[in-house]
Amino acid sequence: MEPIDVIAVVGSCAPERQDYAARFAGLTRRMLIPASRLETTPDPVEEAAMLAPWCSHPAGVVIEFPAAGSMIDIVGALAEEGGSTALSGVVCVVDAAHLLADLARESYSTHPALTRVTGRAVPHALLTVNQIEFASMIVLTNWERLETDDLSTVMALLSSLSPRARLRVDHGGDIGWTVGERYTPEQVRPGWVALVNGVHDPHMADPRVSAFRYENLRPLHPVRLARLLDERIEPGEFGTVIRSMGFCRLATRPYAVAEWNHVGGTISFDPLGRDDALGDDEELLALGQDIGIIGLDLDRAALGRALDEAALTDAELAAGIGEWVRYDDPFPAWRSVVEDAE
Repeated sequence: MEPIDVIAVVGSCAPERQDYAARFAGLTRRMLIPASRLETTPDPVEEAAMLAPWCSHPAGVVIEFPAAGSMIDIVGALAEEGGSTALSGVVCVVDAAHLLADLARESYSTHPALTRVTGRAVPHALLTVNQIEFASMIVLTNWERLETDDLSTVMALLSSLSPRARLRVDHGGDIGWTVGERYTPEQVRPGWVALVNGVHDPHMADPRVSAFRYENLRPLHPVRLARLLDERIEPGEFGTVIRSMGFCRLATRPYAVAEWNHVGGTISFDPLGRDDALGDDEELLALGQDIGIIGLDLDRAALGRALDEAALTDAELAAGIGEWVRYDDPFPAWRSVVEDAE
């Protein structure tokens, strides 16, 4: 039996997302599962995955996901090989006038579907940037409110965050959809992934928008890193860092590779694996720092130097791990890597 063709519609602005999802379903003759049907359930993504196979429309189904839908969960649930659904596209509806504010939000979601794994609240800004990063098409609404230069900046930023996505401005009529490559659980769409893989090539450019890959083999000194984040990067000394993501190592936790995950005013460091737990055929994720950085008005050289200064000096490196683990460490303690993996 052929899997049901699915188009996921996501976005942080509910009215615009709802309107576009309804138009998309009507114009493509697909069944619509609205966010209002999913948002009251304990797990919107799980509910959507159960409902989609019952679609009786030959063209397939459009699923409008509420804000509590995790993009990793959406792709994992709907694009599973051999499953009952095939994810043909993710449309992210973006309110162009509010994009920068949405990416700078410091509020959190405590929806159980998002917190069940880590037990932590999830930043709304992270949900927003993930929707953009995983999109195959990004639709801009309320773009008329922006001056031409500002619209150019917004579109270039979106292109940098999601270089494989098609961009279009919404005129309220045709949805501008063309069939693309089906999704698989392994995604390389986010701009930061393209940066660390050396293949970042966004479709649009703007003088204010820049992106670069930062690498450093030396572990980071936690106190200097915290000071850099709080006193220099957050206030905008180097421009506005919108998104940075990748891998890093803290000197006080020398045997674990951590995920550096930052958007707007929120950042987290979570363990991804221990060096001594690697199998014979497995490779290290990173020796030190390997981070994709995207932002506005960035002084890339100065930011790179400041990150270098947060890494261990020659003398500290020579002192060895026995000294590193005695350094003060202001960051939250990790659960074991095994617990986080589970």
